[in-house]
Amino acid sequence: MAAGLLLRGLRSATRKSSSSSYFSPYPLHSHPSNSPSPSSLLRRCLSTSAASAPVGSAVDGTAIDPERIRNVAVIAHVDHGKTTLMDRLLRQCGADIPHERAMDSISLERERGITIASKVTSIQWKDHELNMVDTPGHADFGGEVERVVGMVEGAVLVVDAGEGPLAQTKFVLSKALKYGLRPILLLNKVDRPSVSEETCNEVESLVFDLFANLGATEEQLDFPVLYASAKEGWASSTFTKSPPDNAKNMAALLDSILKHVAPPQANLDEPFKMLVSMMERDYYLGRILTGRIRSGVIHVGDKLHGLKCTDDGTQKIEEGKVTKLMKKKGTCMVTIDSAGAGDIVSMAGLSSPSIGHTVANVGVTTALPTIELDPPTISMTFGVNDSPLAGRDGTQLTGGKIGDRLMAEAETNLAINVLPGPLSESFEVQGRGELQLGILIENMRREGFELSVSPPRVMYKTEGKERLEPIEEVTIEVNDEHVGLVMEALSHRRAEVVDMGPVPGTSGRTRMSLTCPSRGLVGYRSVFSSDTRGTGFMHRAFDSYAKFRGMLGNVRKGVLISTGQGIITAHALMSLEARGTLFVSPGMETYEGMIVGEHSRDSDLDVNPVRTKELTNIRAPGKDENVRLTPPRLMTLEEAIGYVASDELIEVTPKAIRLRKRYLDANKRKMMKNKPKE
Repeated sequence: MAAGLLLRGLRSATRKSSSSSYFSPYPLHSHPSNSPSPSSLLRRCLSTSAASAPVGSAVDGTAIDPERIRNVAVIAHVDHGKTTLMDRLLRQCGADIPHERAMDSISLERERGITIASKVTSIQWKDHELNMVDTPGHADFGGEVERVVGMVEGAVLVVDAGEGPLAQTKFVLSKALKYGLRPILLLNKVDRPSVSEETCNEVESLVFDLFANLGATEEQLDFPVLYASAKEGWASSTFTKSPPDNAKNMAALLDSILKHVAPPQANLDEPFKMLVSMMERDYYLGRILTGRIRSGVIHVGDKLHGLKCTDDGTQKIEEGKVTKLMKKKGTCMVTIDSAGAGDIVSMAGLSSPSIGHTVANVGVTTALPTIELDPPTISMTFGVNDSPLAGRDGTQLTGGKIGDRLMAEAETNLAINVLPGPLSESFEVQGRGELQLGILIENMRREGFELSVSPPRVMYKTEGKERLEPIEEVTIEVNDEHVGLVMEALSHRRAEVVDMGPVPGTSGRTRMSLTCPSRGLVGYRSVFSSDTRGTGFMHRAFDSYAKFRGMLGNVRKGVLISTGQGIITAHALMSLEARGTLFVSPGMETYEGMIVGEHSRDSDLDVNPVRTKELTNIRAPGKDENVRLTPPRLMTLEEAIGYVASDELIEVTPKAIRLRKRYLDANKRKMMKNKPKE
């Protein structure tokens, strides 16, 4: 570490020193079914890709020399520019980009602007094959990062030069350092007016501190630094706001990858072995297994078997032969005849092996080490929709179909565990966060499922006699006038401030670093957006398990519960507006026990939203058409997940998201409320 500190001193000596700290240092899934299948991509691209493949690639039937292969992951915090950077690298190497964020192939990724699933593609640069892996930046999808970093030898750490390293930068970087990768630091968005050379120097110093705090080796501390604008499509080894026209490209980054990332250590003469890191299903080809070949060469038609590690040793799963070999080149999937050690390929032919299993020649009897994943921190119960409005929108209604879909998800996404639930035809789904489970529910409702979902519950640990709970690190930046509201709300949620101060270079803004229990942050994002009028930003990442911090304060008011069933009327809602905030509008259908609004007080209130105006033969001065109602608060799925209390459920259908009480009958609710808790 002494050499690392000396290196840091040399770095500091070569740049202008800054008396004030620009940033506070923060010591800080699966491929959904609506993604394009490999075979559909294959049928679309085969006619053009094979003809344009470079000489010496695997398409002509010869395995690539491992010395000419570089396996690299692109890691970063959310919205720091990973996927845009991948677009520019693909375009630099001659790939045809059909649209921006070409690697975001899942519809939910394009809608939300985030990366959900890791994806691998291959590009050619100076007679070398670069296998690039685009990874999610959100901590909820950390399982996608953990399972692919074992496939690569290097990483490009993308950091926003205007924001510096944030909470999830620490998370993805810790995974890379754990596997011994030597990251290349890329300071992105340097073309912004607020970014100067001093700013970049300060960010580089903070990243160095982050490396040191995470236990980086002296070799990892000597990381190369590049400056880039992924949006404009250029990278530079020296700081500049606008390079010359002949240098406005990504050549500097590609050359740095060739120079600083080591080729895979692989032997083509040993028996074939591959650890499965990704898995997809295809109606035509069956199960598609993707991974990096650890040793040997594979050909189409070779006999293979699947192995997995058990407590009793290595167990054989299945024996079969390779029916098709594929490799992603640019944005297209192409077929290949053979592939060698060090390369990342996809294969079809086996129907039983999944992620973490080993595929090898029939003579191999030892499985490769499996992937280590962080444990889940949150769980939700998925069950059959049993409301009075069930079965009207969806086609997948039974517990068996819901269970099959969840088990299929758990097979392709190692960060999700599925266990039998407390009731019949219910399932406990464990994951990393409410966003990850919300994405799963959204995919299921788009596939025609109807289900009821419980509120998220935190998974505790017990060491000795002490109860431990997951603690998250939260980074918040807000306008000064909103600091009081945010601090008050977080104090009810058992948050503790670690660091707080103004944001240098920006007047009227405050940045806070806090630690908060995961249970306290459930549902807080929508409250935060409302409190800050949409001007603040909040990032969170799992930190550790720590001592239980006690019960939460009052974080939500009571609700308005329907006592009637039928069509909601404007006449009834007119008198209910004064009682609180409504979630429904006239013309919607309701039932007894459904939540139709939030009460203005802490207690629940039973109301009748289907009440109609009494008809008499006496004229009245008022007219129904003069009723003017405040627009209702329509909740998204993520907001509903964070809003419901322990005695409530979310009814999810392809066309609607409704909130309801677990027990629809008012008398049953009173009885269960008075029942002593265990």
